Amino acid sequence: MSNLVLSAPLKGWIAPLDETPDAVFAERMLGDGLAIDPLDSTLHAPCDATVVTVHRARHAVTLRAANGAEILMHVGLETVALNGEGFTVFVKEGQAVKAGDKLLAFDLDLLAQKARSLITPVVVTNLDAFTIVRRDQDREIGVGDFLMELAPLGETAASSVVEADEVSREVIVPLVHGIHARPAARIAETARDFTAEVALAAVNRRASAKSPVAVMSLAIRHGDTVQVVASGPDAGAAVQAVAALIEGGMGEGGPVPAKTSAGAVSEPVGPVEPPRDGVLKGVMAAPGLAIGKAVRLAAADIVVREQGEGVAEEEAALAAALAKVRARIETAAAQDDGRGGDKARKAILGAHLAFLEDPELAAGARRLIGQGKSAGHAWRKAVGGYVEALRGLGDRRLAERVDDLIDLERQVLRALSGEEDEGAVLPPGAILLADELLPSQLMGVDPGAVAGFATARGGPTSHVAILAAAMGVPALVAVGGAVLGVEDGATLILDADGGTLRVAPDAPALEAAQTTLAQRQQRKAAAKAAAHQPCVTKDGVRIEVFANTGSVKDAEAAVANGAEGSGLLRTEFLFLDRETPPDEDEQARQYQAVASALDGRPLIIRTLDVGGDKAAPYLPIPAEENPALGLRGVRVSLWRPHLLKTQLRAILRVAPLGQCRIMVPMVASLDELRAVRAVLDEAKRELGVVETIELGVMIETPAAAVTADLIAAEADFLSVGTNDLTQYVLAMDRGNPELAARIDALHPAVLRMIDQTCKGAARHRRWVGVCGGLASDVVATPILLGLGVTELSTTASIAPEVKARVRDLSLDACRDLARRALDQTTPEAVRDLAKAL
Repeated sequence: MSNLVLSAPLKGWIAPLDETPDAVFAERMLGDGLAIDPLDSTLHAPCDATVVTVHRARHAVTLRAANGAEILMHVGLETVALNGEGFTVFVKEGQAVKAGDKLLAFDLDLLAQKARSLITPVVVTNLDAFTIVRRDQDREIGVGDFLMELAPLGETAASSVVEADEVSREVIVPLVHGIHARPAARIAETARDFTAEVALAAVNRRASAKSPVAVMSLAIRHGDTVQVVASGPDAGAAVQAVAALIEGGMGEGGPVPAKTSAGAVSEPVGPVEPPRDGVLKGVMAAPGLAIGKAVRLAAADIVVREQGEGVAEEEAALAAALAKVRARIETAAAQDDGRGGDKARKAILGAHLAFLEDPELAAGARRLIGQGKSAGHAWRKAVGGYVEALRGLGDRRLAERVDDLIDLERQVLRALSGEEDEGAVLPPGAILLADELLPSQLMGVDPGAVAGFATARGGPTSHVAILAAAMGVPALVAVGGAVLGVEDGATLILDADGGTLRVAPDAPALEAAQTTLAQRQQRKAAAKAAAHQPCVTKDGVRIEVFANTGSVKDAEAAVANGAEGSGLLRTEFLFLDRETPPDEDEQARQYQAVASALDGRPLIIRTLDVGGDKAAPYLPIPAEENPALGLRGVRVSLWRPHLLKTQLRAILRVAPLGQCRIMVPMVASLDELRAVRAVLDEAKRELGVVETIELGVMIETPAAAVTADLIAAEADFLSVGTNDLTQYVLAMDRGNPELAARIDALHPAVLRMIDQTCKGAARHRRWVGVCGGLASDVVATPILLGLGVTELSTTASIAPEVKARVRDLSLDACRDLARRALDQTTPEAVRDLAKAL
């Protein structure tokens, strides 16, 4: 195969890629080549070729030459944001072009005003097959002048099409959220099982499939066509495995979502003067009320030298730093220090570990070390390229994962410098103020000293927000630059529930907040002291207060907090994050452990509830336009009845027999309950069980609520799952942060569904419980009792307060309140009514 000469596609000044003000190109993440600062406005073909792709924003074209070389030409930087404005395309995908043919034209003046830069990279993207042996640069060039010469790496050089040693396959991405962090990690995990080099190619870019960060940076969306490419001894198997994984949807198939903004401010915010009234507004990241003193928390800049002291020495230093940080993360993940939020902490530490082990990050740093750079400079540049890429995707969740990469950057740089990143020493009652907090910063402070925090940037689904909620620390994010203008030591009232931060409050405001906080704390202490007393209303009506559980530890917490049983055991903890389902023996052991921890108290076990946003690798649920309305809950169990029977047999083996009740999720019709009961009866016959085992239904769909009288005729009990019921009644996705503030289970429409459920159950003398989030809302307790609910399954920590609230209520007053609540028009009006009781 002969060398390929590329001619200049643009008139302009040619420069090395290093001078491109974009790390993705400058660090050669997409390949090697040159950059042209244009003096004309028409892009031409640099050789005879076929048009592989024309970007949907019309700013970039990829060609494939006859010898397989792929050439990406990207007009300007950040021009994708123009969405095609100022561009005219003359070719289409699949079209053959000759050297010098016009590819596209652009408005030079418009781009000069709106683009980050006019500089246009011309990049060879498949350098695994070609090398640049000669190139021109640092001079003005005209269209058709010599640009560079490519030589194939051997006679069997691979192309992105199928050649002798490379296999490829096109797939259409069915994932509703595109390939974001979780599916990217699963793709990388699958690709690493093979020795072949595996890559994904999409929208004019190519990335190693073994790198989750690189895969995320492709910004692959639902409906995109991507190419899975592999070369090596097991290339065919690798392509088949990765393609099958993507096509299976990983449980996330659905409609293409509308484009939204990234949500979180991506650039650092400068301090501005707080408003005159001293009230700053933000977005709740974790609920609660706190009074404290402002403590400014800023991460000191870490200075790194650019030039290294030898490749061997710098590589060894980087390897040692990575190992040190890895060991620290693994140790932290293994610890149970009792500070609260262990599950969230471990999940975040696991994400950090996955990024730390990303082969592309380390490889990018080593490439720079090989060019004479220091380990610190190389690591910072490698991470920085991906940070910029993720911030530019316009995806809220991916933009918020940038914090994790920045966090890792700092941890590794500190390890390289030998400095210990000691947690800040905080005064008691500190309210942390920062531009943005990193997860390791929050995990490194004394939780007993932190009253809350507020940040200028950040989003409500960031890892710091998750940590704050798990730790019980009130938090606000996206407050803006005014939070950075607050003086250290200033008195603050942080009302996360109301989305406000009050600076230097006057005496009446401070007194009111102190009174509210003292009353809350007093109520909580009194409720905790009486947690193990019976739960009976003032007029002698018995109400059961149970706790939701998902592990033995949760069951122990439930007992410690006075819960009278578990109204919901989420069995997904056994089924997710594994390659094969648990067998009957494993399930029986786990259910028995939870039952034993409850010490004879009732245990309601929900059958497997996967699908929707909960994916199990061994259940290849077909791609769905709307997973929330597809195969999930009982539908999955009836789709795979052998899994259902195995689970039911395991539950029946728990001793003492009868402690466990069984609850079926996402039921929409009586036929589904009958089908589950048939499997249960079969399992009972096989095990010789003749005793009655209670089988109940979760009321989560409007269909189940309006036919509750029919379902209750054959169900032993009903339990309302208010989380899903609310989103279905209001037609609002509870996973959409734009709608989060409007999704309230005290909406009169939801309450009317609960009312109908209770009336339908009463016809057949069946009891009704609530195991959704509304059961943990103390404001809702009297309304639920007034509607006819007799069992509440809450979070363990709130159970004492719910029991205390029940003891203060009379059923007649609750019924009167419920009647009035059903006639309100807004959830706010309902809450106002309930608070007045």
